[in-house]
Amino acid sequence: MANSERTAAVLVAAGRGLRAGSGGPKQYRVIAGQTVIFRAMQPFCTHPQIDAVQPVLNPDDTAIFNAATAGLRHREPAHGGTTRQASVRAGLEALAGQKPDIVLIHDAARPFVSQALISRAIEAAHRTGAAIPTIPVADTIKLVDAGGNVADTPARAQLRIAQTPQAFRYDVILEAHRRAAREGRDDFTDDAALAEWAGLTVATFEGDVANMKLTTPEDFVREEARLAASLGDIRTGTGYDVHAFGAGDHVMICGVRVPHTKGFLAHSDGDVGLHALVDAILGALADGDIGSHFPPSDPKWKGASSDRFLKYAVDRVTARGGRIANLEVTLICERPKIGPLRDAMRARIAEISGVDISRVAVKATTSEKLGFTGREEGIAATASATIRLPWSV
Repeated sequence: MANSERTAAVLVAAGRGLRAGSGGPKQYRVIAGQTVIFRAMQPFCTHPQIDAVQPVLNPDDTAIFNAATAGLRHREPAHGGTTRQASVRAGLEALAGQKPDIVLIHDAARPFVSQALISRAIEAAHRTGAAIPTIPVADTIKLVDAGGNVADTPARAQLRIAQTPQAFRYDVILEAHRRAAREGRDDFTDDAALAEWAGLTVATFEGDVANMKLTTPEDFVREEARLAASLGDIRTGTGYDVHAFGAGDHVMICGVRVPHTKGFLAHSDGDVGLHALVDAILGALADGDIGSHFPPSDPKWKGASSDRFLKYAVDRVTARGGRIANLEVTLICERPKIGPLRDAMRARIAEISGVDISRVAVKATTSEKLGFTGREEGIAATASATIRLPWSV
């Protein structure tokens, strides 16, 4: 393989996904704790051989796209057309200034693409110039006529199911798309069909049965259950934090600004609830503690908002293919009173963590006037986090 050649990926996400039922475009729905489009894009964004990732979306979806793909590195999205074919061409045109040698074209509705499959696609494109992943057909296929009668039974040994990412020499597939546009051909259902029409020989390489496309509501139900079953490594971590009071007129607790007669003495914003949660999540991951990731000796964390710390911890769970099952915080103080703010705190934690509020608990107790919390010298917090990770060997 020529290591000097540049490889780009076009992620097609402009469709409406009407066959998937209600709930908005399917690429922005959540499956097993992550949006479909995040799952589809992440393997490309982190693949060492991919130099640029070019998303293509409906311009109406810009805000939801940005929220759904936060943390991923990609190019400014291109705006798609009324057909998949037009959207792919928009993505290819957007890459013209990058001049890639190889381009992979992938549907955002296939969220289970692996980096191994991406590597095979890149290698096949270098070897052949045009190649698609395929898997064998397991069932007997029938051709039927207009009356619904069987007209023919094709030989199963020669049939394959086409997948994405489909891989091409960039300049060749771009010119094929431009030619189709000039000649008014907009009826190709995948890029391989367009390439065949343009006279290219399209090779095949080994696909992946897990790389399925989400099309119907039943697909979502099945894959949600499959992913939940695969996350069988259930772990629990605990955390504890304390901060003393100092001068001020408010304290930050569980991401909520709470008016108070004092403030926290802390390097960051002193949010004991979120700090305890961060330690609980890192503990469940066996990944150090908050001080090892955000040392108080580092001036860049001076006054930092603790929602950044919690988001960081949650992202480390996500990066390992896991999800948050439950988060719980217990706050220990005489004042301020937590009860009236409990639901606001739960909602803020849920928002930062990207989990449903039903998976977040905030509790409060006093120390019956005993100790530093009883003397109202500060606040303490304990936390627990339950996470689910894929089993690893």
